[in-house]
Amino acid sequence: MFDSLSSRLEGVFKKIRGKGRLTADDVDQVLAEIRTALLEADVNVGVVRNVVSRIREQAVGVQLSQALDPSQQVIKIVNAELTAMLGGETLKITYAGRPPTVVLMAGLQGSGKTTNSAKLARWFKSQGRQPLLVGADLQRPAAVEQLRTLGRQIDVPVFSQPGDPVETARRGLAEARRLGRDVLIVDTAGRLSIDAELMEQVRQISGAVEPHYTFLVIDAMTGQDAVGVAESFHQTLAIDGVIMSKLDGDARGGAALSVKEVIGRPIAFASTGEKLNEFEQFHPDRMAGRILGMGDMLTLIEQAEQAFEKDQAEAAAEKLMEGEFTLDDFLEQMQQLKKMGPLGNLLGMMPGMPKELKGAQIGDDQLKPVEAIIRSMTPEERRKPELINGSRRTRIANGSGTTVGDVNRLVKQFQDMQKMMKRMGAMGMGRPGGKGKKGGKGKAGKRQALGAAFGGGFPAGVPGGGFPGMPGMPDLPGLPGAPGGFPRS
Repeated sequence: MFDSLSSRLEGVFKKIRGKGRLTADDVDQVLAEIRTALLEADVNVGVVRNVVSRIREQAVGVQLSQALDPSQQVIKIVNAELTAMLGGETLKITYAGRPPTVVLMAGLQGSGKTTNSAKLARWFKSQGRQPLLVGADLQRPAAVEQLRTLGRQIDVPVFSQPGDPVETARRGLAEARRLGRDVLIVDTAGRLSIDAELMEQVRQISGAVEPHYTFLVIDAMTGQDAVGVAESFHQTLAIDGVIMSKLDGDARGGAALSVKEVIGRPIAFASTGEKLNEFEQFHPDRMAGRILGMGDMLTLIEQAEQAFEKDQAEAAAEKLMEGEFTLDDFLEQMQQLKKMGPLGNLLGMMPGMPKELKGAQIGDDQLKPVEAIIRSMTPEERRKPELINGSRRTRIANGSGTTVGDVNRLVKQFQDMQKMMKRMGAMGMGRPGGKGKKGGKGKAGKRQALGAAFGGGFPAGVPGGGFPGMPGMPDLPGLPGAPGGFPRS
C-alpha cells in the first residue's frame, strides 16, 4: 500500500545524502517534495500542513554529527513524524477486572466488519482468551450465518437471535457471563453511508453492553472518505481505535496516515490479507520503518514464533549446527514457512530489500519446483545428497518437471549451507542453549533457535544472509540475480 510513498521519500533522501549541513533552501526543497509525496499518498491536506511544519522546525540548520549525517537526521525526523501520524504507540489491550471484556465493532457496510470480528476473536484466542462472538447485524442478509461460519473455522461460539439488535447484544452479554467467556465481540449492522438510523442503533447497542473498547473498521481502499466516516462515528461513539482492513491493497495509504491526527485515535489492528490469520496488532513505529525501507524484523520474528513450535525449531537448529540437517528437514521448514503468510509480505519486512522485490507477488505455488525436486528424491538421497550422481540427477529432474541444472543448483547450495552451518556449530555460534555467545534459553533462546533453523535470516545480498526456512534457496526458477533466487512472478 505504501510503495509509492516509500519510493518518493527514498528519492528525497538521496538528494541530500552526503551534505555536511542543510541550508534553508535545502530544507525548503526537501519539505516541498515531502509535501508532494504525502499529498500524492492521499493524506489529508490539514495533516500534511501540520506534519511539514513540524519537520521544518526540527530540520532547519541540521548539522553534521558524529553518528548521523544530515540526510540520516532528516530520515530520523521523518520516521518520528510518520510514527506519530500512524498512532505513536501500539494500543495496549487491558482486560476488565470483571469479565467479559466487551468489544463493540462498528463501521459501514462492506468495510469488512464481520470478517474482522472473527479475525479479532482469533487474535484474542492467541492471547489465551476465550471469546464469544455476537451477531447483532440482523439487517444484512446472511450476516449472522457468515459470522457462524467464520466462528466454526476458529472454534469460537457465536450467539445471535432474530428480532431487535439491541436486545440481541444485551442477551449476548448475559450469555458470555453464563458461559464464563472473558471476551465479548459484538458485530453490529452497517449501512452504505452514514445515516441517523445507523448511528442511533449503534449508540443504543453501545449503551446496552457498555463496551470497554469500541473499534471502527475502516476500508483502507476508500482513501479520504474513510477519515470522514471516522469523524462521524467518533462523534457518536467515542471510538477507542481503528481496525484498518485491506491494508494489503494497492491504495495510496492516505486513510492510515490521516486518521490518528484527525480524530485523535490510533490504528489498533490491521488486516493484511483475506485469510483469518492475516491480521495483526498495529505497531506505528514498525510501519513507519517499512515505509522508509528499514524493514520490520520484530513482526517477522513474531510471525515465525507463531508458525514454528519451539521444540521443533530448536531441534532443527541443533541439526543445522551438527551438520545433520537433511533435505527432509528443509522440506518440513518450507511447509512451516508457508504458515507465516504470503512470501511477498515477508519480503516487505526485511531491511534492505530491493524495491523491485518488496511488492513481488510470490505465491506458495511458486515454491513447488523446489518441493517437487526434493520429493522426487529417494529417502536415502534426501539424507545424503552426495549420493546424487549424473543418472540420479536426470531421474530427479524428469520426475519433478525441472532441469538437471535446477537439481544441481539446489543440491550444491544445500551442501554449501550444510558446510557453513557446521563450521558455525564448531565455533559455538548460534547453538540454542549452548556455550556460544548467542546461545540461550527462554524467549531469547527460542528466537535464536528460530534464526538458526531458518538458515540465517535474510536473502543473500541483504545484510544477514539466507531466507527464513529456505537455506541457500537456489535460482529456481527465480528472478535472474535475485537474492536467494526467489521465484519469478
